[in-house]
Order: sequence, then C-alpha cells, then structure tokens
Amino acid sequence: MLYDSKIIRELLVNRQVFKELLSTVPQAMCHWKPMPDKWCLLEIVCHLYDEECEDFRLRTRQVLETPSLPLPPIDPQGWVETRKYMEQNYSAKLDNFLAEREASVKWLESLTGPKWNNSYVHPRLGKMTAGLFLSNWLAHDYLHIRQIIRLKYDYLKIITDEDLGYAGDW
Repeated sequence: MLYDSKIIRELLVNRQVFKELLSTVPQAMCHWKPMPDKWCLLEIVCHLYDEECEDFRLRTRQVLETPSLPLPPIDPQGWVETRKYMEQNYSAKLDNFLAEREASVKWLESLTGPKWNNSYVHPRLGKMTAGLFLSNWLAHDYLHIRQIIRLKYDYLKIITDEDLGYAGDW
C-alpha cells in the first residue's frame, strides 16, 4: 500500500483539526442538538474516543496481526446510552480522544513492513483488509469533521437569528 504513510500523516493532521474545532466551544454548545435525534458535540467526542480505541486502531491491529480471529463486537449507536455519553465531561473526553489519536499515530508509525493486504472475512461485509480499515479510519474522520462543522453552522444560525445566506450556499 503506497499511500499508507499519507493516510497516517492525515490522521495526525486531523488530530489538530479536531483539537481546533472542538477545544474552544462554549459550554452551552457542547450539549446542543439541532434536532432530538441528532448528536451534540459531547456525543461526537465520546464516539470519536470509542471508535479510536475499540474500532479502528483495534481492528486494524487485529487484521495486521491475527486476521483469522473474529473481530470484537462494536455498538456505536448503543454506546451513546450504555456508556452514558451525555453524562461525560466534555473537556476530559476530548483530551482523552486527542491522547488516543496521538498513541494511534505513534503505533502506526512504528510498524515495519505492515501487511496491509491481510484480510478478515466478515460474515456480512465480506473480505476486509487492514488497508481498508486504515482508509476508513481517515474517511471516518472526514465524516465527523463535516458533521462538527455543520453542527457549528446550525448553532450559529440559532444563536444569531441571522440570515446566513450572504456567506454563500451551504
């Protein structure tokens, strides 16, 4: 996989993007939701932390090292309730996520000759290579960066009660 170093670099860059996007939000915004069925910033940060530790890093490592073993189960939607995301401390959870991302990048950079083509055969999704997990790790970042920016845009509309059309089309 010729692009693995670029993906790893982007994961590190995104650590800073998340830090800048999330570290200076007003307390009132941490729990604000545009709609009851949407996530707030606190839930997003908790999700990013859990996915960093228990999904992408763990699964990438497992497929690289022991691809024949079943992947541990995850429940991103269920974790919102079972792990009481809304009761977590926003700043502490953000710091935890940023520390875990740093640890992930250090681990990825330490790999020598990783077998990105190693694959796990998922019972529902089929063949999933370590490279697929790495690529999707970065794609997951982009999805949540977009989600965070959209939430901040919607929050600005609510708190200013201004027409934001002059800024351009969303």
